[in-house]
Amino acid sequence: MTWAALTSGGKDSVLAVQRAIDAGIEVSALVTVRPENPHSYMFHSANLDAVQVMAEVAGMEYHEIPSAGRKEEEIFEMEEGLAALGLDGIVTGAVASTYQRARLEAIAGRLGMRLSAPLWHMDYADLLRDVAAQFDAIIVVCAAEGLTEEFLGAHIDDAMVERLLALEQRYRINPAGEGGEYESLTLDAPFFSRPITYKSAERHSVGDRHELVLKGFA
Repeated sequence: MTWAALTSGGKDSVLAVQRAIDAGIEVSALVTVRPENPHSYMFHSANLDAVQVMAEVAGMEYHEIPSAGRKEEEIFEMEEGLAALGLDGIVTGAVASTYQRARLEAIAGRLGMRLSAPLWHMDYADLLRDVAAQFDAIIVVCAAEGLTEEFLGAHIDDAMVERLLALEQRYRINPAGEGGEYESLTLDAPFFSRPITYKSAERHSVGDRHELVLKGFA
């Protein structure tokens, strides 16, 4: 079977790939949907250039699906892109979003594909601890109370997991970022042949949204 994984390069989707591989699924490609709209309801937009390099160091194919990033329309754009790839199955990093999972299940059904969601309803603390134990992942977007600019570039290690869990108690945020509180980027994972690197980093802030823009991935 030909399996691909939908990923923005963040911790959840990469953890889903790792779990799928560990379960014996042969993931042969990484697929990214690149929205023009940075406020896409379904897809992340930060640092997507990293995913092609991830595919290279993982020995996988890379496919990119362009999208205007408009709610609901982007679902059809993704479906058209996936239909052209001739896949048997797709892996998703969905954890708790019924909006996301329901639409992916509908697409998979229409295209005759299987859907694997290894993280579905996983405990957030367990998910974060898995990430800290296996990956080198950093925070690249902060967009919630308590998640100030100082968190940009921070590694999601054991100490950061405890900080995020403390912020959950204080500010009622989702510690895994499921509500869009933050976004992450994975620099290394067990299925990578080596870590990915970048040449430069810039910080951009608009209101309460802070983003670390990385360039020169290799």
